[in-house]
Amino acid sequence: MTTGTLLDYPTTESPFGSPPVAMPALSRAPTQGPTQGPPHLWPPLDFVLGSLACCGACVFTNPLEVVKTRLQLQGELRARGSYQRHYRGVLQALWLVGRNDGLRGLQKGLCAGLLYQGFMNGVRLGFYSYSEVAGITQAPGGNILAGAIAGALGAFVASPAYLVKTHLQAQTVETIAVGHQHNHQGVSSAFATIYRREGLVGLWRGVNGAVPRVMVGSAAQLATFSSAKEYVSHSEWFHPNSWLIALTAAMLSGLAVTITMTPFDVISTRLYNQPVDEFHRGQLYRGFLDCMLKVSQAEGLLGLYKGIGPVFLRLAPHTVLSMLLWDVMRQRALQYQLESM
Repeated sequence: MTTGTLLDYPTTESPFGSPPVAMPALSRAPTQGPTQGPPHLWPPLDFVLGSLACCGACVFTNPLEVVKTRLQLQGELRARGSYQRHYRGVLQALWLVGRNDGLRGLQKGLCAGLLYQGFMNGVRLGFYSYSEVAGITQAPGGNILAGAIAGALGAFVASPAYLVKTHLQAQTVETIAVGHQHNHQGVSSAFATIYRREGLVGLWRGVNGAVPRVMVGSAAQLATFSSAKEYVSHSEWFHPNSWLIALTAAMLSGLAVTITMTPFDVISTRLYNQPVDEFHRGQLYRGFLDCMLKVSQAEGLLGLYKGIGPVFLRLAPHTVLSMLLWDVMRQRALQYQLESM
């Protein structure tokens, strides 16, 4: 498997019981004569598979996303020890949310989260897969560049859904409330309220924090996943077609994403959730750098790593599930496509 390639298809029997079939990797290789390029999926199908994979993962990890949002908003712009800590850890926070908001409270913002995952990752993973076909990921640093651009595009397209998701997940009863409370009645109500109050541009408020967040996370995730998968495959730890190769690579990728993305995640959450004045300007932060400086000054550098526990506990299984599902579904789709030729 070449560097930066997510999928590799040796000519062996499929672990899913399908007949053996030779499937070239999604990478550009030198060819002789006017032969066809490497096979690739129909673009709308690639978009759908990426969306489905990440939406499936979102259903299982959304409670951790709720807890992460609360922990990142807790003690906003206040020094350690100067505020009441409602949320003290992942398990305690899950129990507290469940006790006060009910079991449905653990899935707050799920519909908006699914919209976000569907649009953001459909664009992100679809763009990255075609960067592979175009040979961009084979250039030095190409997988990181492709991952970053893919993440930026996905974050911009899906920013309104992330805005609404953050508002809804921060909402709770007064006794355990943290951060600004927007008090939306639901997903459609949130979109309508923001649009009436701030116009179309208001739906993209906070995108200046989301784009660098997803660029860093996407570059780390896709680059480490593809590199780790190549390393595990060449190490021959598992059968060449085993799903354990993708699983191991996704676990390593989740760790890398958590370390690199958490500060950007905190900033993004704060920018999305802050209240606005009558001129639709943020009342707490003017932008990405202003937020980073204020958080660092008021809460210390560790303030940028608030919620790292649930970030990892969410990102690790989310990365494993989404990357594994995407990898497997694309293998099956490409196999079916070649068999139908």
